[in-house]
Amino acid sequence: MTYGLILALVFGYLLGSIPFGLLLTRAAGLGDVRKIGSGNIGATNVLRTGNKGLAAATLLLDALKGTVAVVISGHFAPETAVWAGLGAFLGHLFPVWLGFKGGKGVATYLGVLIGLAWQVALIFAVVWLVMAFLFRYSSLAALTAAVVVPIALYFMSAPQTAVLFVVMSIIVFIKHRANISRLLAGSEGKIGAKG
Repeated sequence: MTYGLILALVFGYLLGSIPFGLLLTRAAGLGDVRKIGSGNIGATNVLRTGNKGLAAATLLLDALKGTVAVVISGHFAPETAVWAGLGAFLGHLFPVWLGFKGGKGVATYLGVLIGLAWQVALIFAVVWLVMAFLFRYSSLAALTAAVVVPIALYFMSAPQTAVLFVVMSIIVFIKHRANISRLLAGSEGKIGAKG
């Protein structure tokens, strides 16, 4: 059992550590996405290149890392799916290939959620979209959704998954601490703004 959990965690980590935002922008001839905007490799920063298609592709692929890790691991041993999801999330945040400096994990967080509890993923998406529409801040939308998810999972009687997302949500907040400071200062960049 322990071996299987470790294997799932490592599998998820390796999958999650693929830096799609960086790979796609380089392939498109846009250089290193880490040198613009927030310096992040995620979809929001890729959008700052002005290429909406690449940003959408980054979002999709970063989410799929989490979903695929959960689905494949869960197919072989259902009890390992949660660990594979955690691994994918950590891999995106701390990819070995980039000196452990990765993204902020929101898309992969959502992908893991799709794999484990798709109904709650819909709740995440609705909360994110409403907050993004109202305030135009990707970070605020993500942070709000990350608060709602563990609560929704708890009320849907998924305690193990709720605990996982409490941990992941705390990490999302930690990774967004600079964004939180900018939100409080009124200097956070809005969705679609080039950086």
